[in-house]
Amino acid sequence: MPVTVTDNAAREIASIIKQQDLDPQAIRLRVGVKGGGCSGFSYLLDLTENSKDSDESWEYEYSKEQPEDSQVITVVCDPKSYLYLNGTEIDFKDEVMGRGFVFNNPNATNTCGCGSSFSA
Repeated sequence: MPVTVTDNAAREIASIIKQQDLDPQAIRLRVGVKGGGCSGFSYLLDLTENSKDSDESWEYEYSKEQPEDSQVITVVCDPKSYLYLNGTEIDFKDEVMGRGFVFNNPNATNTCGCGSSFSA
């Protein structure tokens, strides 16, 4: 299963790309994991123009406000991180207690309180 991106997350990513004056056609959302954090692994999100031949990659079409305003977000993930992120949904929450990206990872056996690290 691929790493999926909700419409809320895609709209926030598109907003960041626009704020940073990046080329939306060239930018990819790199997702990954690295060792560390209070639960063992930390999630990584990065906007990049680079991808490798070995990367997994998916495209998500989302609607800005009107269906005719649809845009595409390309997600890339290295094979090692994909082992831990397979089936993960990336969402964006903007709530009273805070705002940020949320990872719904079916492979995580334990997560920290802030949701930015996990163990598998």
